[in-house]
Amino acid sequence: MRLSQFHLRTTKETPADAELVSHQLMLRAGMIRKLAAGLYTWSPLGLRVLRKVETVVREEMDRAGAIEMIMPTIQPRELWEESGRWEKFGDQLLKIKDRKEAEYCYSPTAEEAVTDFARQELNSYKQLPVNFYQIQTKFRDEIRPRFGVMRAREFVMKDAYSFHLTDEDLVREYHNMHAAYTRIFTRLGLDFRAVQADSGAIGGDASQEFQVLADSGEDSIAFSTGSDYAANMEKAQAAAPAPRPAAGEAMNKVATPTQRTCEEVAALLGIPLQRTVKSVAVMADDAASGQHFVLALVRGDHAVNEVKLGKVPGLAGYRLATEAEIREHLGSEPGFLGPIDAKKAIRVVADRDVAAMADFVVGANEVGFHIAGVNWGRDLPEPHDIADIRNVVEGDKAADGGEIRIVRGIEVGHVFQLGRKYSEAMQFTVLDENGKATAPTMGCYGIGVSRIVAAAIEQNHDANGIVWPAPMAPWAVAVCVINPKNDAAVNDAAQRLLAELRGNGIDAVLDDRGLRPGAMFADIELIGIPHRVVVSERGLAAGTFEYRARRGAEAENLGREELFARLLS
Repeated sequence: MRLSQFHLRTTKETPADAELVSHQLMLRAGMIRKLAAGLYTWSPLGLRVLRKVETVVREEMDRAGAIEMIMPTIQPRELWEESGRWEKFGDQLLKIKDRKEAEYCYSPTAEEAVTDFARQELNSYKQLPVNFYQIQTKFRDEIRPRFGVMRAREFVMKDAYSFHLTDEDLVREYHNMHAAYTRIFTRLGLDFRAVQADSGAIGGDASQEFQVLADSGEDSIAFSTGSDYAANMEKAQAAAPAPRPAAGEAMNKVATPTQRTCEEVAALLGIPLQRTVKSVAVMADDAASGQHFVLALVRGDHAVNEVKLGKVPGLAGYRLATEAEIREHLGSEPGFLGPIDAKKAIRVVADRDVAAMADFVVGANEVGFHIAGVNWGRDLPEPHDIADIRNVVEGDKAADGGEIRIVRGIEVGHVFQLGRKYSEAMQFTVLDENGKATAPTMGCYGIGVSRIVAAAIEQNHDANGIVWPAPMAPWAVAVCVINPKNDAAVNDAAQRLLAELRGNGIDAVLDDRGLRPGAMFADIELIGIPHRVVVSERGLAAGTFEYRARRGAEAENLGREELFARLLS
């Protein structure tokens, strides 16, 4: 391929509205162009990279035994009502109507569509297990699309769905997909971790995210120095606390006239922040107990993890209590709240660390006062619920004996064990070995194909531009011609080299645009081609080519055999 016959338009200026490096470089390299908020056109250059990613994904999915298909992006409301997600999915679900006022959505994911397909096609256990996948455009109506294709509204995704007769077989396929994903991200040259995760709106019993490690990542990942344990913040756990020590202090009321935060109270009393307890008032509403007031307790140096708290029985969908509700139940105001002497009987949910504390400090439910020397069982009843409801922090002890470390990551893949959530809701059954109708159990496996492109750039760039991992580069080698129009011998030699490279299976491109060397080399570095070979009059005379690796410090003059040995290694 010749760049003189290819559309390549780069810019030197960094777009003002591009915050992340990947967004800046994709625009400067001409890989994408903005059409509207969260909507991007992929240029011929960007598409080459996208297709490289798709190829690796497709090869490994096929290798793992999955079967490719494709489903509509526009899906009828009726299917989503069967699963209960028409309303539950929220505002990210883009809903549209046709000319007959029939309602549809632009698919953000395809559990409903694939289950509908399966219930029409599968009727016997003999047809199971099966895993269908597609590489297809998706749409989520992000409230604030940003960071280019990292958080776009329209994106390319590989989504796969497996169907099984037994839970045991689902677990087998879950591990099969986990292994396939590990091969995919390894082949793409990415530094990544598989982390335990919350299933979110997709639902299911178990899930893991695949995170590309990058300082710019939106997600925090906790991992242990003692093993391969890793989890996102919604799921990460520290080691269980040591047994509760015996009480050593008498309970006493202390004046804290202006001290509302745990930090301020600890400083006033001259005690470690770890001896204070933070009270978070919430309202929950569930079928068993109706709407009720709950006080969630975490240590003063910890923060409530909203997802974990929502997993406590009866607290799904909780919200923060209003000041009026706090006054009604505790007779106080924020800054002085605690589980002692409430106006009404309240439910107390204590984090594991709080339940193991003695001689701690809490709010007195009286403006201007806290209570010190508080102990469970002696000064207040044991908590109604004890659960892990806090965020882990750097330096926490891990269950495996190591320490918790926290890094940033970009989610590029997710595997779920869905169970029978969709098959039961959509009344999909097959006949088992005994002729009994049985709802299959399902798995779901997604990869953000277009997001991988941006994530790779976040992890691989320098001051001059993108530094692609070789499997993702638009071309492996750029053959650069100095003065191609005025030197036929140089031009012919460059074309022969291009043909020879391609004949050896090397994806090469000829830069015959006639640019000055500085501008030509800057473009090649910006778009991240791993290898640059310069054909010049001086080199022809010496029987050498000027070679430079994208990560190399300087250029080298190599003979033909040495050049090919370098490129084919």
